[in-house]
Amino acid sequence: MFSVYADSANAIDPLSALVVGDRPEPVAKPGWQRVEVKAASLNHHDVWSLRGVGLASDRLPMILGCDAAGIDESGRDVVVHGIIGDPGWSGAETQDPKRSLLSEKYQGTFAQYVSVPERNLIRKPVELSFAQVSALPTSWLTAYSALASKSGLKAGDTVLIQGAGGGVSTALTVLAHAMGFRTWVATRDLGKRERSLALGADEVFETGVRLPERVDAVMETVGQATWAHSVRALRPGGTIVISGATSGDSPPAELTRIFFLELKIIGSTMGSKAELESLLNFMVERHLEPVIDQILPMEDARTGFARMIAGDVFGKIVFAN
Repeated sequence: MFSVYADSANAIDPLSALVVGDRPEPVAKPGWQRVEVKAASLNHHDVWSLRGVGLASDRLPMILGCDAAGIDESGRDVVVHGIIGDPGWSGAETQDPKRSLLSEKYQGTFAQYVSVPERNLIRKPVELSFAQVSALPTSWLTAYSALASKSGLKAGDTVLIQGAGGGVSTALTVLAHAMGFRTWVATRDLGKRERSLALGADEVFETGVRLPERVDAVMETVGQATWAHSVRALRPGGTIVISGATSGDSPPAELTRIFFLELKIIGSTMGSKAELESLLNFMVERHLEPVIDQILPMEDARTGFARMIAGDVFGKIVFAN
């Protein structure tokens, strides 16, 4: 079957490890279903896989992709929750020590078909297209969980979102505004600041500048480049939710400020299946649509990967079959 996969790893030139070609069709194990993929979205996780991060060489070749929407064996339109947990685990999937994402241990979604556990399938809302719902299970779910479950924010509170343009940061902007938070966005890119205002941001700022007042929470996905600013931007008792570190994960700790101001630092990784179902309902109820930068035929996946590697995106890149 047609697939987009990694057959090697290259930390310097990840595109050289990407192959667009044929791989065997998946065979569903007991308790699993084969899904015909109609749309799948690109994540930074897929680029890291090409660089060899989190994908062992003995698992190659590996079909990439951890987000998808399609049609299951019974003809239902479904959304795939990409966290594959241990069948015996009963808590949130994100805390299962044996969990993995599609395309880490199990073949991913950038193909005509993908095989997943039945418990990972959610009925697709009719109000949203396959392309739209395929954009949600990683970056939008990450944003939703960070805001709704981890931040402690209430309506009227102020949240600072570090970075703009990526899947998570655009999702954070749209969702924070919809949840009734005063939404501030910080980014170096003037064009992205203007586009963030169009998504619902109340104020936009140059990265690192002194803010008019301290905020109640910071959504941190950039990491090393913005960490000091995130810590200094918080009011006493405020919260930083970390769900990424695209610029590096070794910033100055700022420990004195953290303990003196009693700041809370919370990690957040994607979200549970229950949170994904809640996100889908929230999108429909609030008439929200994910921010999609471009929809490409899956045959043109290399173009999408090249744009993500270059940082030339605003929202999600979706591959359609």
